[in-house]
Amino acid sequence: MASESSSQERIELVIPADDLILPFQADQADVVGRLVKLGPVVDTILSRHDYPEPVSKLLGEAVALTALLGAALKFEGKFILQASTDGPVDLLVADYQVPGGLRGYARFSPQRVEAVGQGDSALSELLGQGHFAMTIDRGSDTERYQGVVPLEGESLTEAADTYFRQSEQLPTYIRLAVAKHYRAGHPSGRPWTWRAGGLLVQKLTREGGHGPSVGGFEEEDWMRARALAETVEDHELLDPLLPPDRLLYRLFHEEQVRAYRAIGLETYCSCSRERVEELLRRFTSEDFKDMVVDGEVWVTCEFCNSRYRFDPATFTKSDESD
Repeated sequence: MASESSSQERIELVIPADDLILPFQADQADVVGRLVKLGPVVDTILSRHDYPEPVSKLLGEAVALTALLGAALKFEGKFILQASTDGPVDLLVADYQVPGGLRGYARFSPQRVEAVGQGDSALSELLGQGHFAMTIDRGSDTERYQGVVPLEGESLTEAADTYFRQSEQLPTYIRLAVAKHYRAGHPSGRPWTWRAGGLLVQKLTREGGHGPSVGGFEEEDWMRARALAETVEDHELLDPLLPPDRLLYRLFHEEQVRAYRAIGLETYCSCSRERVEELLRRFTSEDFKDMVVDGEVWVTCEFCNSRYRFDPATFTKSDESD
């Protein structure tokens, strides 16, 4: 990524090929950005549920976008992306937990999703009207920060662009790609697996820039960098054989691009039997009775699809002793 081949070789040795976020900076154009490539991580998140393909693609975009935005966190905490709409997919949630945990789920109407169709143009129709929220949660001891913009039949990329333009007033370019990838002999036993990728490029603020560019020169730098970013193809973001640093060099080598330390990604979920049991004990006896089916209580995690079975007698005895 640097001008010297020895520096490029050192970077290539420490950059993983998949499931990572690669921060970078292009000095000549005064822009920073992040590149995300997702393989097994996004495939695990999407394959845990029996989603229709359009819903899987939409959730894959949300997961990739969440990784791109969440990686900006420099402290312990969580970045949460949520779209609540009146569309066929009425709730879409993905979150990124420092230092690199990802999860997500979608709630939808099967009948309405089927009516929309399968094409890429259908993804924005799945969301409909509603709102798009991005939340930073630093823990119970600090106040949450949340930015919200209207969602009016837009794609997730367009909604994020609206947020940065209106709330942050920061020139931003985002590109997302999600698709199934065929690989014979895949360890999962499934030849078709999900992949996702994304590119985010932002203009540096004046304080963070380098060099004397001002006014028209500054705008010219941004337009040039954006034009280069727009040349990226979906297959480049998704190709497991194209190293992420090679892709950055392909896009921005004339802008003196340099990569920083990659952030590894993995799936995570905060659910556990103990947490679910604690939640169940908060319900009243009457509410709890409505949960009992054939003498058992089953709770399914919306994120990881784990199922927990409980004996109602355990809770009854606890209530009687109180």
